[in-house]
Amino acid sequence: MSRSIKKGPFIEKSLYKKVIEQQKSGEKKMIKTYSRCSTIIPEMVGITISVYNGKTWIPVYITENLVGQKLGEFAPSRLFRSHAGSDKKAVKK
Repeated sequence: MSRSIKKGPFIEKSLYKKVIEQQKSGEKKMIKTYSRCSTIIPEMVGITISVYNGKTWIPVYITENLVGQKLGEFAPSRLFRSHAGSDKKAVKK
């Protein structure tokens, strides 16, 4: 279920503060965050944000196409191996 338009997009306060500071300074430094639920906003375009997936840091370069999505969508936390029945070979008739 999506968030109310009245409330606006959710973004962690500390992450938002780091993004604004980086915009003012003009640096191209990677920002690390644990906040996978934060929404990507237009101010983040052109910044590389490193998202923690529970094991490693996944760098995500933010482009215009990613605005409105969540950071966690680009740092998968689970590894899909295969379904149990997919190892069996097709039975010949």
